[in-house]
Amino acid sequence: MMYRLHAQFARNMMLALLFGLSSIFCLPAHAHKPSDSYLSLRAGQSGIHGQWDIALRDLDFAIGLDEDGNGELTWDEVRNKHADIAAYALARLKITAGDKPCTLTTRQQLIDQHSDGAYTVLMFDSDCNAEKITVQYQLFFDLDPQHKGLLRLVNKDGITATAIFSPDAASQQFVLNEVSKWKQFTDYIFHGIWHIWIGFDHILFLLSLLLPAVLVLQAGKWEAASSFKVAAIDVLKIVTAFTVAHSITLTLAALNLLALPSRLVESAIAASVILAALNNLFPLFQGRRWLVAFSFGLIHGFGFASVLADLGLPQSALVMALVGFNLGVEIGQLTIVAGFLPLAFLLRRHWLYQRAIVQVGSGLIIIIALVWFIERAFNMRLIS
Repeated sequence: MMYRLHAQFARNMMLALLFGLSSIFCLPAHAHKPSDSYLSLRAGQSGIHGQWDIALRDLDFAIGLDEDGNGELTWDEVRNKHADIAAYALARLKITAGDKPCTLTTRQQLIDQHSDGAYTVLMFDSDCNAEKITVQYQLFFDLDPQHKGLLRLVNKDGITATAIFSPDAASQQFVLNEVSKWKQFTDYIFHGIWHIWIGFDHILFLLSLLLPAVLVLQAGKWEAASSFKVAAIDVLKIVTAFTVAHSITLTLAALNLLALPSRLVESAIAASVILAALNNLFPLFQGRRWLVAFSFGLIHGFGFASVLADLGLPQSALVMALVGFNLGVEIGQLTIVAGFLPLAFLLRRHWLYQRAIVQVGSGLIIIIALVWFIERAFNMRLIS
């Protein structure tokens, strides 16, 4: 009876792990950068001045910008739709000062490049001039429930606060004169956690390194690790190496001391996932996966830095924002490890884990990352 209970428990745990991995394998190909917009509000003497960066690909899907239908947007096509873009966007943004709705007036529209492509830059003004405002954000939520609006709010003293709008948090209230350093710090912690959880290429890279952590290579075959301590030490080396590496390049890039082209960084991140998963099928770095984590962690740091660049680092609290974002990335990363490692350790002796999850799972990771690499390196659209 006890044996049957243990067997049933093992099967249930295996199904849970397979379901978790399969949900990742069903992710879209261009997974590093989901749909986001960047809303910046700055309080001035005459009211609140806004800048709203919205991805052209999202606007094309929503209202149709590609007039000739050739799959490529030109400046003329975007310019011809400026009025439609402004009307569509501003109808989905409401700012209220107390009980008084603020009038939003378009100033101009520009084009800017973010890490994931071209964005329209909608500049607008409002007649709000209050210390407490409510922002209601509804852009694209009816089309894409995963869309997020990233807010950067600067008060009259130049102190910056951030927030994330989602369908569950579409309306938020802000007191401009109460923006504190601590609030900035915790905001960037949250941004770091959120980014690692939606950065599916970062997650697959980490999982590729973690999958064999509960195993040891004996005579060319994977065998179960002898103890949880052995597996935990291996994971600690991997996570620490990855943390140190991406912290170095994240800091250098955020301080504008070192920069790499976004296309090169994103392609290299996809390549790192491929190589990490290949190592599970053809082990070359067994026992030294921490070296792989460190080497490619340097590249992943540039990817994290692009997110900070899009958010806009507050110069008045640069170090605090960097530390907070890095800490958030680590919290998000450790959450993944804490959920994965104990379950993998319990299942490590089962042939299904050693073959289906480690080997087949690594093969699926390679396929996904290969699609990412082709799309990013050659600027192609396969299944994104």
